[in-house]
Amino acid sequence: MQSTKASVDSLFINQSQLGRESFRAALHTSIDSLLDQWQKDQGPYSGILPGKLAASVESLFQFQPSGESMESVLQDIKQHLLPHLVDVSHPKCLAHLHCPPLIPALAAEVMVSSFNQSMDSFDQSGIASLVEEEILKWLCAKFSYGNLADGTFTSGGTQSNYMGLLLARDAFCENTWQWNVQQKGLPSEAHRMRILCSKNAHFTVKKSASQIGLGEQAVVLVETDEHHRMDLNDLKKKLVELKEQDLLPFAVVATCGTTDFGSIDQVRDVYDIVKPYGLWIHADAAYGGALILSETYGCKLDGIELADSITIDFHKQFYQPISCGAFLLKDKRHFGLINYHADYLNPKEDELDGILHLVNKSVQTTRRFDALKLLLSLRLIGEEGFGDIIDHTIDFAKDVAALIERNDHLEVINPEPEINAVVFRFKGADDINKIIHRTLFKSGTAVIAKTVVDGQTCLKFTLLNPRTTITHIEEILSDIVDIGIAHIQSGRVLR
Repeated sequence: MQSTKASVDSLFINQSQLGRESFRAALHTSIDSLLDQWQKDQGPYSGILPGKLAASVESLFQFQPSGESMESVLQDIKQHLLPHLVDVSHPKCLAHLHCPPLIPALAAEVMVSSFNQSMDSFDQSGIASLVEEEILKWLCAKFSYGNLADGTFTSGGTQSNYMGLLLARDAFCENTWQWNVQQKGLPSEAHRMRILCSKNAHFTVKKSASQIGLGEQAVVLVETDEHHRMDLNDLKKKLVELKEQDLLPFAVVATCGTTDFGSIDQVRDVYDIVKPYGLWIHADAAYGGALILSETYGCKLDGIELADSITIDFHKQFYQPISCGAFLLKDKRHFGLINYHADYLNPKEDELDGILHLVNKSVQTTRRFDALKLLLSLRLIGEEGFGDIIDHTIDFAKDVAALIERNDHLEVINPEPEINAVVFRFKGADDINKIIHRTLFKSGTAVIAKTVVDGQTCLKFTLLNPRTTITHIEEILSDIVDIGIAHIQSGRVLR
């Protein structure tokens, strides 16, 4: 019995000396493994494709009946796993909106995971619920929302966009037909309901429409202008057409930072156009929302305070570990549209006693204490520090675009980047750009993105990492040009 207790004490965090020492040793061994891997600096990826990783994966699944030592297991992790992870902190990892995490946020992750608070009810989170609420108040104030505003932490942009359109749907049904969707399901007229967004909006607009029972057919795509923003004239045209077709537009999604170009729809102008129609405005600022901390570029979000709801992602330009996002609501009373009570979790009488249960305003039940990551980051870096990082990456993107423009073999698609994404291509046959992208990844020298613009395959630098220098970019561009020229000269690619 004594040996069993000793074994249990070594496996769980507890007040005993054995438990505390086991926890410290496990973390130290894990950290040493990570530091050893980062010291090698072998590039952002090993270059190994899925078919050749099977043996490494198999080596990780050799379970022993009575278990193994932490040192033994981590040795396998060091050998077979860590070398084949994509190193998002490497200055040549420039593919997606996938940020290098801040060290204070990583320190907070240890606390978040160790205490394992569940943010659905106060008796599972304690003071963590109050901390999250204060962070949300700070966010609402930064976006110039009034006293009625509130929010909730989410897993990211997908969930936040879903919540925005879910609440927009239910609010419309209640206001138009006095119909409670929560109790009755969708009304018979729901097939006429429509959502507008630009053709460059995030795919989760269509995904959300399908999940809230309206189907992808409910999404009306608005053309974009030369800056890849929602075309305001086409928005006006689409609204008139919908009215003539006896359809019911109820929401518009203004994208504040498109995935490819970082383009920001003009929210104030969108508001002026759609408000006479009574539309709910949802601002998808998953990418661009962090600009609110920039004194130089915060003006790009002009009018965002007019939106009824806002999506924010902290695991993009706030440099938080995945996952970490927020959904902000201009009028918190709309959270009542998704509120449920369970006697064992968040009984109504608790509200009379002033007890806070955050599940009341979330589509999730169990949630992590992600607000702590942002709190520690803000305390250590400060709002100005965040703003300086954001300003640097945007200014750097402009320098990168200018550098690419000077290269005779390359062309820039967005010579004046809106945020910190630069889209470009190697001149010549479309397949060359696909080969360049694949070759760079397989060599492990750089991880960049590939996309399609106007039917042509393009390459993209997503310049979130403030440690990426112009020398890193020059080296990648040199590799790109060498690969492109070599394939042209080999005759395997036609011009």
